[in-house]
Amino acid sequence: MAKPKDNPNYKVVAENRRARFDYAIEDDLECGIILEGSEVKSLREGGANIAESYANVEDGELWLVNSYIAPYEQAKTFAHEEKRKRKLLVSKKELANLWNATQRKGMTLVPLVLYFNHKGIAKLKIGIAKGKKAHDKRETAAKRDWNRQKQRLLKDHG
Repeated sequence: MAKPKDNPNYKVVAENRRARFDYAIEDDLECGIILEGSEVKSLREGGANIAESYANVEDGELWLVNSYIAPYEQAKTFAHEEKRKRKLLVSKKELANLWNATQRKGMTLVPLVLYFNHKGIAKLKIGIAKGKKAHDKRETAAKRDWNRQKQRLLKDHG
């Protein structure tokens, strides 16, 4: 995700770099996330991990499960739970589409990027993905290696 040069509020906090390797991402969606005050302050310091987390539709609500937000040192009395379930905010229509994708089509909701948008509001980009098989992963790695080698050759002979 490219950082706009003119915007001081935009900041990527956590990125799930393995997601594109492990999953074939078919679509992505930006959603809001309900956070406590100490969580927001911890995110501003960059203390988060979404690598092992996933999103889930339960009881007509979208939840982010198993995401880690580091404890905020100055909030000792009102500290947050680090790996709690966090509610994600999407429209009813998008929620229906996500439920349909996960329940009927067997897709997975994978968090891709946790960031602050240009208004300084925490957002999460989730991907609607299908798990890759081992041979698909090898194919992706081979393609990536070939593209690197091609760039190297073009640079040397160019």
